[in-house]
Amino acid sequence: MNFDSAPIAAIATAPGRGGIGVVRISGKNVAAIIDAVCATKGKSLQPRHATYLDFVHADGSVIDQGLAIHFKAPHSYTGEDVLELQGHGGPVVLQMLLARCLEAGAGIGLRLAQPGEFTHRAFLNDKLDLAQAEAVADLIEASTEAAARSASQSLSGAFSHAVQDLVDKITNLRMLVEATLDFPEEEIDFLEQSDARGQLTRIRAALQQVFRQAAQGALLREGLNIVLAGQPNVGKSSLLNALAGNDVAIVTPIAGTTRDKVIETIQIEGIPINIIDTAGIRTEAQASDEVERIGIERTWAAVQKADVIVHMLDAARGPTREDEEITARFPSGIPVIRIWNKIDLSGHKPSVDQLPDATHIYLSASELAGMDLLRNELLRLIGWQQTSESLYLARERHLVALKAAEEHLDIAAQHAAHDSEVSDPALDLFAEELRLAQDRLSSITGEFTPDDLLGVIFSRFCIGK
Repeated sequence: MNFDSAPIAAIATAPGRGGIGVVRISGKNVAAIIDAVCATKGKSLQPRHATYLDFVHADGSVIDQGLAIHFKAPHSYTGEDVLELQGHGGPVVLQMLLARCLEAGAGIGLRLAQPGEFTHRAFLNDKLDLAQAEAVADLIEASTEAAARSASQSLSGAFSHAVQDLVDKITNLRMLVEATLDFPEEEIDFLEQSDARGQLTRIRAALQQVFRQAAQGALLREGLNIVLAGQPNVGKSSLLNALAGNDVAIVTPIAGTTRDKVIETIQIEGIPINIIDTAGIRTEAQASDEVERIGIERTWAAVQKADVIVHMLDAARGPTREDEEITARFPSGIPVIRIWNKIDLSGHKPSVDQLPDATHIYLSASELAGMDLLRNELLRLIGWQQTSESLYLARERHLVALKAAEEHLDIAAQHAAHDSEVSDPALDLFAEELRLAQDRLSSITGEFTPDDLLGVIFSRFCIGK
């Protein structure tokens, strides 16, 4: 993405009809837009105060009526002069108002904003760091209450402060190391006198805690894709309905009722879970028609992309050769839970068996017996832990950076592990690993971040934010 410093404008509210719609403008010389579009009757807009007025065409005819708010730099979201025009939320009237703003701002180079460009400017003007900027998008996209709370926590700066605290501690330790390297004539055991080993141990412990909080928060952001697979009429759709608490899938005694994927998102402990019910798996010879064959192909495609495979079997019938053939086709590396359904017919009790091949759960989807056993096993598989700690709605790049920093600190600890005085070469390596760890942590907040990565991050924002 090619950002520049020209004034930008966009509709900041979601597409579609609504009670209120907002056109947002940011940049220098927004006063020209105010004079041309807002019927102020010769009065200037008082900064940060809403003024009710007409929005007008070049000939003075009225486009809409609403509120105009002028935020003067640097006291705005972007750190630039910002003008927000809040009118009625109809798509046509908002497009007319945006077109009028672009027309009025042609002389100052006003153009349409790219996705995420308002937040990108807030980042460049030090209104937000990169982790906070990403939290803006995460808060907008949050699909559960827990995810929204964690995104808000990150937006407030809690995650950034935790990372910056680690950076400050590493910086202080680096300063001591560099001082020792600069004055080698001082015959002082650096590691002993400055408690470098103790400092490093405490930094590593703090980093591990931040990583745990971030990893838990990442689950809230990313969610989980669970694919229900198995032969026809083993109760996949009944299980989907039981988990969803609603009849989202058709359930009949007729084998092959489900012909295509049915996706329902639920929450377990605030984690978004995408349950994907698929067509029952039969051999090509057994499939009744072309539609069923296509449905089975899509089932196997969904299985390949699953985070967890739930293999449904009929407890009343017991395992069959077809079940074994299905199991043999599951991709390696994806966790599998084997559900023995219909225990109301087989006489089994709800239970969980941890076996070498997979976790086996006995339940009845139709009777809702044993459903908590399945929910708990799903949470266990993804590593979810109940915690009173605040969670940060972290992204994959954050986890990668935290893990890389941890690895560099582990190597630094190896260089400082000896009880005797550390040699200069080992001290050089110690200092270098600290520097690398600091750089990886600083990439989270954007202190050291390549421009191409910034482009990828902000391109995924909605337009107008």
